[in-house]
Amino acid sequence: MPARKTEKMSFGRRMKEAREKMDMSIDDLALETGYVPEVLRAVEEEKSVPPVSLIIQLGQALKLNIDDLEAEEESKAAKRRSKSHQKRVDSYAYTPLTKHGADKHLRGYLVTIDANTEHKGVEYHHEGEEFEYVLQGSITVQVGENIHRLTKGQSIHFNSALRHKLSNPNPEIAELLVVIYVP
Repeated sequence: MPARKTEKMSFGRRMKEAREKMDMSIDDLALETGYVPEVLRAVEEEKSVPPVSLIIQLGQALKLNIDDLEAEEESKAAKRRSKSHQKRVDSYAYTPLTKHGADKHLRGYLVTIDANTEHKGVEYHHEGEEFEYVLQGSITVQVGENIHRLTKGQSIHFNSALRHKLSNPNPEIAELLVVIYVP
């Protein structure tokens, strides 16, 4: 009998199965990751593409292999962005620049943020540190209550356990190098 081709399970489905296997509710997962239940539900229901920071948090909380998940979610995000160029939270485009592995703690990404993207109500936080360097355009970075406006050639380094968010309220695309250290 020929072997059947196995269908890849979506990230949202894997997330839900791992959460249920650990007997966690969405509210429990929200407490564990620091993300609001609505954001987690949207990812689980595949209504939202999770940013890298959320993938990292979910990987740690649910004991998932995030290396595979990041590549899979980047592929899905790229397909969705090519179909629709909407300005929304999921409009970040990530290109991994570093190889991931269990013994690797630094993750480098080339991140593109669409013009006039505000990202209201979405904040990220994850264990470790984050470094962002603006290659093109300008961005606004909020870390805690502090707001920083960065232009080409400027950078910021912060404790990524603090709530933070990026936006590009400018008329041109912003491109940045983001390096995340995960202990």
